[in-house]
Amino acid sequence: MPRRTISLRLAFLSIVGFWAVYAVVNTARAAVMGFPAQDELIWRRIAVTLVGIGLTFCFCLLLRLFDDRPFGQRITAAFIGAAPTAILMSLFNYWLFNVYDPERIFAGAPDIGIQQPLSMVQTLAELALNRYFFLAAWGMLFLALSYAREVRAAERQAARLSQAAHEAELRALRYQVNPHFLFNTLNSLSSLVMRGDADRAEAMIMNLATFYRTSLTSDPLADVTLAEEVEAQSLYLAIESVRYPERLRSRIEVSEAAARAKVPALILQPLVENAIKHGVSRARMPVTITIRARVDEATLFISVTDDGAGGSTMRGEPGGIGLVNVRDRLEARYGSRARFSASPDAEGGFVNRLEIPLDVR
Repeated sequence: MPRRTISLRLAFLSIVGFWAVYAVVNTARAAVMGFPAQDELIWRRIAVTLVGIGLTFCFCLLLRLFDDRPFGQRITAAFIGAAPTAILMSLFNYWLFNVYDPERIFAGAPDIGIQQPLSMVQTLAELALNRYFFLAAWGMLFLALSYAREVRAAERQAARLSQAAHEAELRALRYQVNPHFLFNTLNSLSSLVMRGDADRAEAMIMNLATFYRTSLTSDPLADVTLAEEVEAQSLYLAIESVRYPERLRSRIEVSEAAARAKVPALILQPLVENAIKHGVSRARMPVTITIRARVDEATLFISVTDDGAGGSTMRGEPGGIGLVNVRDRLEARYGSRARFSASPDAEGGFVNRLEIPLDVR
């Protein structure tokens, strides 16, 4: 089915507008030049205008047959199609003004060039040429409107594709978290089973089920409150505390305003995982993982820190999938308005800092 680049209603309105201008200009010209029989000229001019509207609309239907053709062919069709339409219009104009009772409009006319010493062929040629350029001008207007509509449609399509690609990127980054986390958790669960620690393995399975029931039912593109995100991380910390009962400590310091702020779901998950992998698992002393959050004006400040010494230089390298995931998700969601940094803490351990705008819809 050929695409319709411009509606018939808009095309018809442009035709009526063109011919209305024609009628007004010719009426004003006749009045200024003092043509006789103004009443007679008006109704004949109205008849020419109505016939012109009808013929131009037929010309419009012809052009619409070329909607799926290259733009150069459509321009050619406009210039060629204007010719027969102009000839038909000139024939009707000649008959109405020169054949049908011409005495009523030319009798008694002053010598102002109304009666021209031209043959019928010359008169028809002059009329056809005048109407041809008139129709060609309308044809170019029609193509301009069509092209503008095509451009708007292409822009809307490009915007839809861009949005779809953006959403696909966000989904891919979000789902990248879950397999990575599941792999680490199953390794921990395997260790407990191999040691025969059934009670801790059962506790980890229950916490894992609760974690996935909470995280997988949410929309990957939807934001969650920071309170919900922290609750999910508390579940994860509970899972890992089964594996590191003596070494893992956690602390949550989130203000009420920060708890209500919206953040991407599981945005803190890779940071907490890194803290356990590089801080807790390699330590011999207890390690505290702290999640802090506060609001300052229109920005939410979040930090995930640990006071473990193990691997603090390695975690800042760009090759780590967890840090790259967080950075990419923030960039895809907020652009340059969000910031993320990760570096060893001056007092020991490692610190991750996030700055997220609060006014993003």
